[in-house]
Amino acid sequence: MFSSKAKGIEWSLDNDASNAAVLVASEAHAISLAIEGLLGVVFTVASLTDEAVDAGELESPRCDYVPSAKCTGKTAVLCISMVDSLWLTILDALSLILARSQGEAIVLEILKGYQAFTQACGVLHAIEPLNSFLASLCKFTINFPNEVERRSGVLLSPASKRSDINSDQRDNIVLTPKNVQALRTLFNIAHRLHNVLGPSWVLVLETLSALDRAIHSPHAATQEVSTSVPRVTRASSGQYSDFSILSSLNSQLFESSALMHISAVKSLLSALCQLSHQCMLDTSSGFGPSTSQKIGSINFSVERMISILVNNLHRVLPLWDQVVGHFLELADNSNQHLRNMALDALDQSICAVLGSENEDHALSRSDDNSQDLESNETELRLLESAVISPLRVLFSSSQSIDVRAGSLKILLHVLERCGEKLRYCWPDILELLRSVADASEKDLVTLGFQSLRVIMNDGLSSIPPDYHNVCIDVTGAYGAQKTELNISLTAIGLLWTTTDFIVKGLSHESAEEKETEIMEVISVSNKMDGQNGEEQTDNISVDMNSHSPSANMVDRDKLIVSVFSLLQKLGADERPEVRNSAIRTLFQILGGHGQKLSESMWEDCLWNYVFPTLDRVSHMAATSSKDEWQGKELGIRGGKAVHMLIHHSRNTAQKQWDETLVLVFSGIARLLRSFFPFLRSLNNFWSGWESLLLFVKNSIFNCSKEVSLAAINCLQTTVLGHCSKGNFPTPYLVSVLDVYEVFLQKSPNYNGSTTIKAKQEVLLGLGELYVQAQRMFDDQMYKRLLAIIGLAIKQTVTKSDNCEAEPGHVPHLLRTVLEVLPMLRPAEHLSSMWLILLRELLQYLPGQDSPPQGEEEEAGEVSTSDHIPDVNVKMKCETPNDTASASVQKAELPSPTSSSAQEATVNIPSYLLAEKLIPVLVDLILQAPAVEKYIIFPEVIHSLGRSMTTRRDNPDDSLWRLAVKGFNRMLVGDISETTVDSGPDSKFSKPARLRIWKKVADVYEIFLVGYCGRALPSNSLSPATLKDDESLEMTIVDILGEQILKSPIDAPIEILQRLVSTLDRCASRTYSLPVETVELMPLHCSRFSLKCLQTLFSLSSFSDEEGNWSLTRSEVSKLVIMVLMMRCECILNRFLADEKDVGDRPLPTVRLEEVIFVLQELARLVIHSDTASVLPLNPHLRSTLAEGSSGKQPHLLVLFPSLSELVVSREGRVRELVKDLLKLIAKELTLEKVNTGC
Repeated sequence: MFSSKAKGIEWSLDNDASNAAVLVASEAHAISLAIEGLLGVVFTVASLTDEAVDAGELESPRCDYVPSAKCTGKTAVLCISMVDSLWLTILDALSLILARSQGEAIVLEILKGYQAFTQACGVLHAIEPLNSFLASLCKFTINFPNEVERRSGVLLSPASKRSDINSDQRDNIVLTPKNVQALRTLFNIAHRLHNVLGPSWVLVLETLSALDRAIHSPHAATQEVSTSVPRVTRASSGQYSDFSILSSLNSQLFESSALMHISAVKSLLSALCQLSHQCMLDTSSGFGPSTSQKIGSINFSVERMISILVNNLHRVLPLWDQVVGHFLELADNSNQHLRNMALDALDQSICAVLGSENEDHALSRSDDNSQDLESNETELRLLESAVISPLRVLFSSSQSIDVRAGSLKILLHVLERCGEKLRYCWPDILELLRSVADASEKDLVTLGFQSLRVIMNDGLSSIPPDYHNVCIDVTGAYGAQKTELNISLTAIGLLWTTTDFIVKGLSHESAEEKETEIMEVISVSNKMDGQNGEEQTDNISVDMNSHSPSANMVDRDKLIVSVFSLLQKLGADERPEVRNSAIRTLFQILGGHGQKLSESMWEDCLWNYVFPTLDRVSHMAATSSKDEWQGKELGIRGGKAVHMLIHHSRNTAQKQWDETLVLVFSGIARLLRSFFPFLRSLNNFWSGWESLLLFVKNSIFNCSKEVSLAAINCLQTTVLGHCSKGNFPTPYLVSVLDVYEVFLQKSPNYNGSTTIKAKQEVLLGLGELYVQAQRMFDDQMYKRLLAIIGLAIKQTVTKSDNCEAEPGHVPHLLRTVLEVLPMLRPAEHLSSMWLILLRELLQYLPGQDSPPQGEEEEAGEVSTSDHIPDVNVKMKCETPNDTASASVQKAELPSPTSSSAQEATVNIPSYLLAEKLIPVLVDLILQAPAVEKYIIFPEVIHSLGRSMTTRRDNPDDSLWRLAVKGFNRMLVGDISETTVDSGPDSKFSKPARLRIWKKVADVYEIFLVGYCGRALPSNSLSPATLKDDESLEMTIVDILGEQILKSPIDAPIEILQRLVSTLDRCASRTYSLPVETVELMPLHCSRFSLKCLQTLFSLSSFSDEEGNWSLTRSEVSKLVIMVLMMRCECILNRFLADEKDVGDRPLPTVRLEEVIFVLQELARLVIHSDTASVLPLNPHLRSTLAEGSSGKQPHLLVLFPSLSELVVSREGRVRELVKDLLKLIAKELTLEKVNTGC
């Protein structure tokens, strides 16, 4: 009947009463009328209630529910009376009809009645009828199998598996059309009464929870679809659209909470919490399907709470505590699943609130919406604090590690997603992270540090400047924690990054202010006189730093001080890696941003951080344990523990502190290299410099090799970096010399490779120091430098521990000295120091004696020009009393020319030092100025000559060879040039030149006559070495003959005679031996004799190609021709005498070769007319030769008697050569054979 009525068909009662169908129809019609009457009553109550609302007697359900006094309106009272008297009867009737009805039309009518009466009860605030009708309606929404059905199901299939039974019975949910319509009705009621439901929400939420579980159940279906149909098939059917609709209605209900009054939203949240609490109690009591359902209901409650928050972000603050309080309770539950659910919910909620685009407006507002800006900021501060506070509560109060870790993960997500939007919650976040740094669990510290890295790397620019100092402190806390080493190292790196940000981000001033400031500084610097560009630049930086700081500058300095303070503390950490990283970072920050620091800031850094750090690290390096450590135990093998190997350079605490001290010295060196001109302008910097020198001195003496070298390098880099630029004042330079001098003086008291290596570095440092600071040295400082070098040499050559050098090699320290000596070339303004330097070096050559007094007096006459100072006077003068050299007089060193060096050299075997010293000495003498070089030449030549004479006693050593080469270099490269300049107007006196030539003649005479062409004993020389030695002998003869005697030298005639006589004596060596012994002479001896004889022939010869026939050349040839004629005559006569003496025996080959060589050279010899003028010829013959134009070999006439006797020689070769010579004589006398035609 209701279906027909719904289609517009009216039923008639005029039918046959006897017909059974008519009777049935009459009963149905009666029921229909009864239902219509019942619904009429219901709709009447609803209509009256609406009239009361329209009349203002009742509040609309859309308005906020405020409990008030009892209603007095007539209509309202009538409605309340009707509800109170009828609701129970109506409920029973409607519920009975709805339970028995299946038709769609009657079900819809009954549900309309349910909705109308329930809404009326809600408007009238009739709580009991409202709850009763809601409870009744909810019974018709979802059918879950009861316990009896489940048990019967189990009994009916005892063979089935328990898991299958549980799954089928738990999830077998079928929604009939009645259920779907009942749910729709429930949603309508909830939407209509959402502001007045209050506690009644619990009934609705229980049903919605069941609906949510059904929607997500894999076996749920509507009645028209079989339960065996899979979910995928069901999803594709039209019937499954009911689930989609219901799911959408379910979501829309909570999304519409944005339209509810705040009290209604709180009631809804309270109901959700109540539902969740009920299920929480049930889950703690057991396991199984019911527990899973309860967890599903809790999940429903949590998800709907999140949905409410998301849709009420504009007024989230009044709701936050209620929602988060429940999440915290869940997080404290013993069930792991619930804890994870709570953490996920917190994560979503916090990120949703803080990440909202309208976060600034996510505040509860009053109706007039008229808060001012200050009020808004206050509310925003409260909101951010409330949103972050649950994380602190979780971390501090929870005993579960996974919950504490979860809270940190949430914080990390918050910072990554919306950290740039945060404004007021940073103190809470940073305090939480600080507390995490003190945790003992590695995982927690790691998670906390991940959040800190996000803040320090990406979030500093968005954090209010007031909180930057807290960020730095928290970073320092992570650097100091002992749980994870890598975190500490990374935290130190974050401090460096933070400093970069501070310097670049907070020191920006306005463009106009900057421009004005720079222009002022430049204008001031342009007025400064007597300063170079670099000094002006330094002054500009000082002036810029000396301006009154702005507020930003003050804040910046405070933050940087905080960073420095933390790095200083970390620099004392017991972990080597941490303290080394901290110290390295401290100096890198100062080096990278020092130009931006103010003067006061630099003073604070030096006195409070740099020097205290050096002091503390030095103390720890000196007092730490030297006991060796064992590495971490890796296992056991053969009953013994196996430990990880530790490198020997790090296996004690002291060695590791030494490594830290090296870093400190390196950092200070970098600062001084970059900022020394500025730093020395600071107050009391000199006292700091003296403290640094004291640390350096102690480190060189008492620390390891690495520390000693680092300490020396700290001074060296400063000196070398600024001396050449003129930025290193003389007192600082003298103080460095003091340190080096004291070290070398006391170094004999210390043994070991560390001291030797430190000495090497000091000596190299002295050489480099002089090269860079030549302009700053005066005579006295240079003498002191030489004295320091000399001290090192004396200590080395007299010390018995020279065994550190390999046999046959110079000790390492002396090798370093030899590297340094070329660097000590006196500068132009120190030309008088050349003599001191060279005489200092000459002391270390063998057999060096003090020059005779007469020679010293002669040397005093060398310089007569006004612009050249008297060298001897300068050598004997006292140290000038000036401020720059005041500290030079602190230590009294032996004179650089002390004779103690001569005694010292005897301890070095085989003249090893002299061998290495001679090339250095020769290089220096060739670089010396002309005056000083000319003064020292005799002494150098004398010393080289003494070294050359060591050949007899030590023919295997290289000393004499090096001396010969050096002697040759000096003569070839310098004597000829010097003598060319020694004209009438020369500044060199004649006695001085005579002294030089006398020394040269002495060396040639002694060495060539006594040490060349001799059979010297040697058992170790190879054939190649012997050949080289012979070649060296030939070279010295060649230089004497071809480059000395043939040059326009100014040597006096007596010197020339000595040199020629020396060659003659060497040439006569073969001739002078008797025939019995001459054949015993080694071949190289005869070759040397012939070489000298050949040189005599060369000196007396003349050719038209020669264009340099000078007066000296003429004098030499005159001297040589007389000596040569006499020597040739003696050789020819001796040959005749030997032929007679040996009889029929053949002459020795040496003798025969000598005669043949002489005859051949005589035939080739052509002499100058000046040379011929001194030949002992008959005056008549001389005049005859003078008239002839072709006479160029008159010397043959002198030897004619001897040649005539050789025509009877037994040697055919000799007779042929004599025959040729006689023909030349005939030609010379113009007695050639005339062709008469016969």
